Amino acid sequence: MGKVSKNIVLNDVEIVDTSAEGKSVAKHEGLVIFCEGGVPGDIVDLDIYRKKNKLAEAKVIAIKKASEYRTKPECAHFGTCGGCKWQSMSYEAQLKFKQKFVSDALIRIGKLDIPEILPIFKNSEPYFYRNKLEFSFSNKKWLTEEQIKTEEEVANKNAVGFHIPGRFDKVLDIYKCYLQPEPSNEIRNEVRDYAAKHNLTYFDIRDKGGFLRTLMIRITGTGEVMVVIAVYDWLEKELFDLLEHLKQKFPQITSLQYVHNPKEMIVWMAWILKLILDKHLCMKKWKD
Repeated sequence: MGKVSKNIVLNDVEIVDTSAEGKSVAKHEGLVIFCEGGVPGDIVDLDIYRKKNKLAEAKVIAIKKASEYRTKPECAHFGTCGGCKWQSMSYEAQLKFKQKFVSDALIRIGKLDIPEILPIFKNSEPYFYRNKLEFSFSNKKWLTEEQIKTEEEVANKNAVGFHIPGRFDKVLDIYKCYLQPEPSNEIRNEVRDYAAKHNLTYFDIRDKGGFLRTLMIRITGTGEVMVVIAVYDWLEKELFDLLEHLKQKFPQITSLQYVHNPKEMIVWMAWILKLILDKHLCMKKWKD
């Protein structure tokens, strides 16, 4: 799909369905439009920025009438982060449209003869359900629209969180994520505070430098917590001081590990994980 030379604005268009990658679908005079920011049932104004033949991509620029499925997102980072695509739609509606998406793929598109598709087995809680998350450190913080509008210079460009969709070098600073239960947020925020207090540098993916690179947290269903910190520059004292701080601050950590990865790309299996703490005395080394 090619970019349009001048964006086309469509008014009062109904969002009728969902699609892949968190996009919704609208139809207008034979044109199928994949939309960012819409919920099925919304009546919206669309700004079309890419078009080819009968397909187009657009952003919702105004919601004229909100869908009955629309709900207020819990996360303050929603809409910028990209980690959660459907917090603006009720959980029950998410299940409905995800089941429809699978059914369409198998029956309408795949032409398979399936007599019955069982309903989705819903989660008991729509939030804090992930057992593993990996956060990136970057010295190139993504600035939100609100930060840009203030026109104030942002002195601290460090961020620990998730990459902005489509931007390998930009990371959104995340303070509360609704994907993983505590102490995930507490650990990440403590690492940020400790790094600021002790002037620890963050990874620069363009210039290939900096100390802190990634933070992986895994929490089991039984409450065991694994923390793995990856570093780029090798600063032994700074690393072990940080790990000792986490060990003392969070006694619930079951397994505490680090990895030195000076390669340009993150390849976990290429480096041996060094164990600092394992309350079950179980050590695994990952290597080629």
